[in-house]
Amino acid sequence: MQARLLAHLSAAIVDATRHSFRVRSATRVGGGDINETFCLEDTEGGRYFLKLNDERHHSMFAAEAAALDAIAVTGTLRVPQPVTHGIANGHSYLVLEYLALNSRGDARSLGERLAALHRCSNGRFGFARDNFIGTTRQPNNWTADWIAFWREHRLGFQLQLAAQNGHGGRLQDLGEQLLEALPVFFAGYTPQPSLLHGDLWGGNHAYLADGTPALFDPAAYYGDRECDLAMTELFGGYSADFHAAYRAAWPLDAGYARRRDLYNLYHILNHANLFGGGYARQAQQMMQRLLAAAA
Repeated sequence: MQARLLAHLSAAIVDATRHSFRVRSATRVGGGDINETFCLEDTEGGRYFLKLNDERHHSMFAAEAAALDAIAVTGTLRVPQPVTHGIANGHSYLVLEYLALNSRGDARSLGERLAALHRCSNGRFGFARDNFIGTTRQPNNWTADWIAFWREHRLGFQLQLAAQNGHGGRLQDLGEQLLEALPVFFAGYTPQPSLLHGDLWGGNHAYLADGTPALFDPAAYYGDRECDLAMTELFGGYSADFHAAYRAAWPLDAGYARRRDLYNLYHILNHANLFGGGYARQAQQMMQRLLAAAA
């Protein structure tokens, strides 16, 4: 890493914390697909976690810091504290509190604390700012009606991106039909605006040494809590104890199983827009199943 960049980071950390810190080493840390990640350490053993990307992506880091702050203030789940973010030497960066994390811990506590996070409500759906799901912009315009929010700012937005990325034809036809059919999936069910992590796949949770669960890399907004639960089932990584504890703390509506694919379709469409491959075909198959269920 460039000496000028390290010097800038040291000064930024000092400005933010009012404690001395001079980077002695920047050790690359694995696990990120979008950003370069490092552990910054000084001569006295102080450590911070660094995310690094091209300077064009600074808004992504600013949004992540805002999402972490929003979750932290609830006192429900441990998240790394944002320290500072900015642009230097052609890079954007986000410096976070360094947490020593393990893959195993108290899964039941994770379920209980996620339910507590979801009980943190708001009068509207959305968030104070737009943020990102991966590198895709995630619009969070405040909206009073959940179906309208999901139609316009989630599925509709991803379908527009898909059209721009060359995914037209049958995918768009099915998408339009599904957008029209959305009210069917919410008959007798009115979700409250819950504070969500927003990107709760298995790689975005871990545990401290004492077993305390921690979340990171959020794409937070106020939405239907079922969105977070659905994603925990999309790629796996969450134990039966986690699911049982969540449901014991706050049982799910009987119609959740009907809406699970509806919510996970958003992420599959996003994967199609980011990575192409077979994700567009998977999204089309999901929409066919959803429309059959709505008939």
